[in-house]
Amino acid sequence: MSGLITLNPEIRDAIVESGGEDVIKCYQCGRCMAACPWNFLEALNYTTYRFCQRIRLGAIIESEEKEAIAVDTIDVFRCVGCDSCKHECPRGVSLSDVLRAVRRILVEYDSYPSELKSVVSRLYNTGNPLGEPSESRADWATDLKVEQFDAATHEYVYFPCCVPAYDQRARKVAQATAKILKKAGVQFGILGKEEFCCGEAVRRVGAEKVFQTAVKHNTEVFAKAGMSKVITTSPHCYTTFKNEYPEYYNNIDALHATQLFAQFMSQKKIAPKKPFHKTVVYHDPCTLGRQMGVFEEPRDVLKSIPELKLIEVPVFNREYSICCGGGAMGLWRDWPQDERLANLRTEQILETGAEIIAVACPYCLQMFEETLKTMNVDIPVMDVAEILYESLAE
Repeated sequence: MSGLITLNPEIRDAIVESGGEDVIKCYQCGRCMAACPWNFLEALNYTTYRFCQRIRLGAIIESEEKEAIAVDTIDVFRCVGCDSCKHECPRGVSLSDVLRAVRRILVEYDSYPSELKSVVSRLYNTGNPLGEPSESRADWATDLKVEQFDAATHEYVYFPCCVPAYDQRARKVAQATAKILKKAGVQFGILGKEEFCCGEAVRRVGAEKVFQTAVKHNTEVFAKAGMSKVITTSPHCYTTFKNEYPEYYNNIDALHATQLFAQFMSQKKIAPKKPFHKTVVYHDPCTLGRQMGVFEEPRDVLKSIPELKLIEVPVFNREYSICCGGGAMGLWRDWPQDERLANLRTEQILETGAEIIAVACPYCLQMFEETLKTMNVDIPVMDVAEILYESLAE
């Protein structure tokens, strides 16, 4: 492979036009590299600060050599969009947005990882990344008597996310959430088979056309149903509805479930009474915490539960939380053991000595549970909603 760098202004301009305009703000201070969780792994040297300079030169994905393109593709799609880099950047460069712009071009040319192609295809064809039939999307609620949303009688739509809707383990989170909403007297319904994936994951990997398909489907369903308020279990759905859907459907007010739970307790609509005799460590999801600023509500919920002892991962909590690796379709990536962010974060959590790992994201739930199995460690991972409902149950 040649050591020469090929400059291609057309590629630079295409990336900037696709959403990578932040490249002009970067002055290569290197703070992003120090903040990036990939660089906490000894096996990797992920030089994040070089991306913007290479793009400004048009010296990325420009080679005609397959080996060079393959290396660039791996690096471009490694980013999980956790925004640790943006949090540390003195100029607020959104490197995840820059790399998403590069990904859009690679996706257009069908030059991206095969496992991601499969997920994108499943979502486009079935409305969810798991490839499950839409007819069974509401099966999680079968025994709970949750009604189909009717704007005349319901205030909220509960949007559980694809993973809790279909995955046998994660559906317990959706069920706990619905039970809490019922106990609090909330008038809510679900859209069931009518709803499509929010599309956040496909947008992050650069499959913009599929994202637009998801948005078009959902906004038509929302408008027809007369929906204006939505409760989400997934922080990924929450940030997408809150930040991105208003461009297409401006009559939407999104809340993450933990925000609503905290409101319920301050309003005395629910009161945890059953003791939970466990030491619990809370893991901040990147999307809910660092990106959306929701740090205290999940903690307030946990602190309200009798006999629950809440502890923190030293240093790496709140805005400094280390990503589980599930974002930007990382949930479906198969990295070598020494290149797994979930292993790194799980080890940090285990060092606290906690008896329960509390999460507020379906991706984190799956990543930690699967990682603990590979480590042969028996420690429960529970969503905040599951812990709260257990304390409310009679």
